[in-house]
Amino acid sequence: MPFRAFIAADVEATPRLMDLKRSLGESGAQLKFVDLENIHLTLKFLGDTDESLVEKIVEIMKASVEGVEPFTMELKGTGVFPNPNYMKVLWVGLENAGPLVTMAKKIDNEVTKLGFKREKKTIHPHITVARVKGPRKKNQVQQILRDFQNENFGSQYVDAIRLKRSVLSREGPTYTTIEEVKFG
Repeated sequence: MPFRAFIAADVEATPRLMDLKRSLGESGAQLKFVDLENIHLTLKFLGDTDESLVEKIVEIMKASVEGVEPFTMELKGTGVFPNPNYMKVLWVGLENAGPLVTMAKKIDNEVTKLGFKREKKTIHPHITVARVKGPRKKNQVQQILRDFQNENFGSQYVDAIRLKRSVLSREGPTYTTIEEVKFG
């Protein structure tokens, strides 16, 4: 039976991330926040995935982490996709996330052999904080993002990647880990 899946590195919420979320929430803008329990860096969105492929996907994940030791990355700066005048996604950047970018490329190359679509865009290491649902208070959001644009939101120790199941509902997505692949 197919399920909605993705491969990610989980990120823990930091006090400064909570401060950013609080500031954005107080702006009155039309935003849908990512639950801080769900923040992560997506390495590969798989979409509908047949259960029979899980073992092969996990093998690909294991191959992608070979030789990688746990490391620390920095949550730093803010930005938007696609651009400041037409904001759809508000994000916090990730510095020193090179190993995850390399893993994402390896995973993308290998899962295409299982029938998954190749990524069109180069991975830009970030975590999504909120999605913009309307133009109300856009100027306030832009100012808050400028205020936090050079902010260090804290360090994150990364020692694993995870295959996740995503179940969508009106309240937002629920993620569960199917498999965890440790580094080192």
